[in-house]
Amino acid sequence: MLVHQILKGKPEEGVMTLPPGTSVSDAAAFLSSKRIGAIVISKDGKVPLGILSERDIVRELGKSGARCLADVVDALMTKKLVSCTRQDSADEVLEKMTVGRFRHLPVLEGNEMVGLISIGDVVKARLSELAMEKDALEGMIMGH
Repeated sequence: MLVHQILKGKPEEGVMTLPPGTSVSDAAAFLSSKRIGAIVISKDGKVPLGILSERDIVRELGKSGARCLADVVDALMTKKLVSCTRQDSADEVLEKMTVGRFRHLPVLEGNEMVGLISIGDVVKARLSELAMEKDALEGMIMGH
């Protein structure tokens, strides 16, 4: 299964972003209200500058305490983004996520973001693919 197929199964809301300069407190409130685990930081909603995850915030809270909530997202976000393209396979994406130990991956076309996929999106797609393979194998065994 390819990334573009996984993106088709997601709502057509586009990728949610926050601008640089947003406070960590506002970013945490946004993540909570949208029930998402990460947010892409972008000036224009198209070119990603970084990504901020719940884990980034929790790690900083553990290091410096609640005062980090007054910081801006630029200070905590991961700036060296790992991304994928629409043509990458689910297995390639899972490998990148496993090696990098992260759960969200921007999908880029050139320098512009066209989607964001989570490990949950990829696992759901793989489970669907495995169920179809199982049904096909059972059909072959039963002679259908």
